Amino acid sequence: MKGVHWLLLLTVCFFAAARAHAQAGADSASRRIMPDTLPERHAPVLSVNQASPDSIPEKLRPFQPNPKKSALYSAILPGAGQLYNRQYWKIPIIYAGVGAAIYFIVDNTNRYQRYREGYIARITNANVQDEFTDRYSKADLQVLQSAYRKYLDMTLLFTGIGYTLQVMDALAFAHLKNFDVSKDISMRFQPVALPHGDPGLGIVMRF
Repeated sequence: MKGVHWLLLLTVCFFAAARAHAQAGADSASRRIMPDTLPERHAPVLSVNQASPDSIPEKLRPFQPNPKKSALYSAILPGAGQLYNRQYWKIPIIYAGVGAAIYFIVDNTNRYQRYREGYIARITNANVQDEFTDRYSKADLQVLQSAYRKYLDMTLLFTGIGYTLQVMDALAFAHLKNFDVSKDISMRFQPVALPHGDPGLGIVMRF
């Protein structure tokens, strides 16, 4: 029996020594790993929305027109500022207004000159024969001349206003191209309690 006990004791000691040797080998191997073999830790990648504007490549940035250039282009040629701002749908509207303005300016100018010439001819020679002889009197020609002069002046005024508005439109849109309106800004109606407890309807603006 003593021999069996000694055999079991030696077996246990052998396995303990073998385990300790294997653990020591694993520790020494881990210490020999060079820093270059370790995986690199990359900096977190920011999305386009999280990154600062200066760090975003130019190709990925949203288009931002220059307001001064936009206004200058529209002042030189109506609709050019809208073309620069990439508001292509506004260009036909602007040129429809330009065409209407040119038509009324030319028409009112021609009619004003015709009636003015007829009126001056009646003043110079009461017996003159022209295209207005059987239709209008001298007083009628004077009224028509004044009316079409007024129409011409109003047409020129509205044309100038339209020209100015299209320049201002190009300038304003260039400023507000990437203006962000947050969803947290809203205005809604809801019942509110008045100081004395009476029911009422109030306007709530939330920021």
